[in-house]
Amino acid sequence: MPARLSRRDFLKCSVIAGIGVYVAAPGSAALAALFERERLRPMPWDPATGRIRYRTDATAKASGEKIFSFDMRSRDLPGWPREQAHAMLLRTTLADRAYQGFDLSSLPADLRPDRVVTADDLARDRVAFPAFYGEDLLLPPGKTPAYLGQAVALLIWNDFARFRAAKSRLKFRPELIRWGAQTGPVERPPWATFRYVRVGGADAYADDVYSSYKDTVLFPTGYRKQNPEWVQGDAGGKLDAQGVAHADAMAAELDTPAPGKLVIEREYFSQSIDTAAMELDNANGWFDAETGTVHLVSATQSPNEIAEDGARMLAATGFGVKRLVLHPCYTVGYGSKDHNPFPFVALMAALYGGGRPVRLANDRYEQFQSSLKRHSFRMRYRLQADRASGKFEIFQGRMTGDGGGRMNFSPSVCLVAATAAQSIYYLPRSDLSSTVIASRALDAGSARGYGTLQSMGATEMLVDEIAAELGLDPIELRLRNVFATGMKNTQGAIPAGAQRADEVLRKSRAHPLWTRRETRKREYEAAHPGKRYGVGYGCVQKDYGTGGEAAFAEVALTAQGRIRLRHIGIEMGTGMATSQAAVCAKWLGRPADEVLTGETDWAALPMRATDDTWTMSQATQDAHVGDPRWTPNYASPSSASNSAYFFSHATREAARLVFTQGLWPAALALWGQGYGGGQLAPLSVRREDARWVEGRLSAGGLAPLTLQQLAAKAFELGLATAATVHSFNRWQWAEAEFPLSGDDARLPLDGVALRWGDGQGAGAGTPTAEGYRMIERSRAHYPPTQRNNAGVTYYAAIGTIAEVAVDTATGQIELLDHHSILECGTPIVPELVSSQLQGGLAMGIGHALHEFLPLYEDGPGDGSWNFNRYQLPRARDVAVWAQSGEILPPLSPSDAPKGMAEVVMIAVVPAIANAVAHAIGHRFRELPITPDKVQAALAAAESAPRAQQARA
Repeated sequence: MPARLSRRDFLKCSVIAGIGVYVAAPGSAALAALFERERLRPMPWDPATGRIRYRTDATAKASGEKIFSFDMRSRDLPGWPREQAHAMLLRTTLADRAYQGFDLSSLPADLRPDRVVTADDLARDRVAFPAFYGEDLLLPPGKTPAYLGQAVALLIWNDFARFRAAKSRLKFRPELIRWGAQTGPVERPPWATFRYVRVGGADAYADDVYSSYKDTVLFPTGYRKQNPEWVQGDAGGKLDAQGVAHADAMAAELDTPAPGKLVIEREYFSQSIDTAAMELDNANGWFDAETGTVHLVSATQSPNEIAEDGARMLAATGFGVKRLVLHPCYTVGYGSKDHNPFPFVALMAALYGGGRPVRLANDRYEQFQSSLKRHSFRMRYRLQADRASGKFEIFQGRMTGDGGGRMNFSPSVCLVAATAAQSIYYLPRSDLSSTVIASRALDAGSARGYGTLQSMGATEMLVDEIAAELGLDPIELRLRNVFATGMKNTQGAIPAGAQRADEVLRKSRAHPLWTRRETRKREYEAAHPGKRYGVGYGCVQKDYGTGGEAAFAEVALTAQGRIRLRHIGIEMGTGMATSQAAVCAKWLGRPADEVLTGETDWAALPMRATDDTWTMSQATQDAHVGDPRWTPNYASPSSASNSAYFFSHATREAARLVFTQGLWPAALALWGQGYGGGQLAPLSVRREDARWVEGRLSAGGLAPLTLQQLAAKAFELGLATAATVHSFNRWQWAEAEFPLSGDDARLPLDGVALRWGDGQGAGAGTPTAEGYRMIERSRAHYPPTQRNNAGVTYYAAIGTIAEVAVDTATGQIELLDHHSILECGTPIVPELVSSQLQGGLAMGIGHALHEFLPLYEDGPGDGSWNFNRYQLPRARDVAVWAQSGEILPPLSPSDAPKGMAEVVMIAVVPAIANAVAHAIGHRFRELPITPDKVQAALAAAESAPRAQQARA
């Protein structure tokens, strides 16, 4: 029988566009089947040391038994039909002529699909993408594909055997698609352009003469052949004209540098790559027409997006959908499943299953043909330095990225690339612009590094060239120009917290790999004839967060003292579930016993967002701020390295409220009763004296109390036993005033709901759901919308030294060793930081030396790419046994953790490029650096003296 929603379940639903959106209840059999919760282990936590010995899913991961959505079939989900249908998409392999339909005549009659869905069906049934993904969920005949690999039809088979046989026959058959007249590629304006101009004051700490943060970001007036056009510069005109006038003055100075000034101009290229997530894009959807319910199991980093936009998409159709039921999943993402169109294609597929669940899952060829790619970027930089001091004076950057056929996150990647180009340097004057074009390439989206890998990597290569020109040690030049605390970035904003790149540089300069590089070069090359040895360095700081981070978190106690954590964050292989559980220990004495991730049901705290947080005006924000349930952003996807800092903030604040409103009053009550041998609580005991020691709470010498004792008392007295909170950060935390006592009267949150006791009795606040009462804020303090112009303010830094050997006969580059120094605040779980560091370095090494995708007709859009053509680094390529890394200790125990999952992959890329230059004397400015490029450079270097001699 189909699964039915109970009345209680229905009341828990969020209603979006008239559709009830329901998430499988935490205790449901469906969720247990999906997660295989019996495979997860209680967190092995040592209360004496506060260390976690292994992550909660470690056993399942190591044994290959961890369950992902890719593993699920309809028979695994209680209440679903056992008959599983399977589907595939037909895709175009050209994008320069009109599509005229498809031909399945090559399939024998017994292998023909049971259902074929085309654009005509979608138009009739009003099925369309959410606006974010643009037009043509399936391409209609008569139109030229916007990009290579665009889907034109969905084919569904009611059984696996026929599906598998038919799919094998249809693969690599370009004649399946019928073509009309050649039209040339579709021409469209760029997806976005951002330009940031800054002219600093008299020194690095003075007020700016002009900056994007103080004045305005510059936007083009239009485009000519995909190149942006700007207003006429006018020093006395409007703000944008003033900015252009400052930029024009910088350009003139770069064109004709004054005596004693060095200007270097270089062009760099960073290639398109596949994100190569081991879990392929997949989903399993079932439309139960009898109840009007669509059920979906899907791999995604953005479950809230599917809940909201998926409901709106389904509500607009003619299928009479009444409910959308989502099943949260583990996934593997690193950006590839953030705002990915695939789940919406799967929702479409579910509607046409004829009552059967439809599984749509890429094989590896299809993944290469359709998954989100990293933006390729071409960068033209000019940098002026003073020859005597080595100080940088003017930096001009022009970046052009390729966003492919759908917009996706190209505008924000474009923005981040421009704001990151400064890397770790203070630049008194700068003019940085970035444009991401629309093309027939595959969609480029949210890939780890997010535009900064491209722009900062090029900056680091440029700095090494300047050091060589000035005859300076490359790290010494970096130290002379390093960004220090209190300085302004190229947008004119002062970053949050202490800037510690200078410490990273000094530790790097003292490392033996660096200090012995010239001696080691002589020794190695003498011992290895035919090989050239080199050491290179890169140091970068990467922003984390988006400037619109929002999170929900719930921390709840049972009367027996067990801790449950619910969170919006997705566990996508990073160990987020483990680290968020650990965050609870500060306030509750131990990590959470149960962690539920990817949660979208927050009925206990009914917040609402109405506008785009990145584009809303101050007037719009001011008009809404008096509504205690309004927030600038509802929930963020798991991306932008946001879990360690932003997600942890919500978890920590929820746990803190349970302590301050529940456990601490319970402790005072117990001590005041003479608990522990008749001792009375002294009047001077304060909350700041409280300490958890080996899982027990004590203060001022009072008898230690277990969490079980405290929870039982909190339930007995009707104190707070659970908290659900909402946080928002626009490069600083939103705060709000609440009708709570003491320090809780103003919190770095904009939404709070508490459960008092078991939730059945009275308590402060407005009743909502699950026994909660919303503590409506009396006043909110949101960061001004102008802070969007800051671009970024949170940074983590890393420096990487790379040691390479180049074989002059084959051109092969061997990575002998690498050492990294990371600054990331206070690690939540140091072992997880180490694993992210090692994995990120491997990805950066792949980008520097191995991975490459052609953008257009000879690229993956033709459906013929797999790992036989695409080279990922193996263990032998990453110096797996030699590599080392260290983490700077935090400045104090209260330092917050920093998002570091992206920054760790970046510095190794220029470090390798600079090491190769040290080895063979040739600077490569186009990635990846492959053996054929090395051989060509060596041959050119060898022939140059002979040619010169011949001319003489």
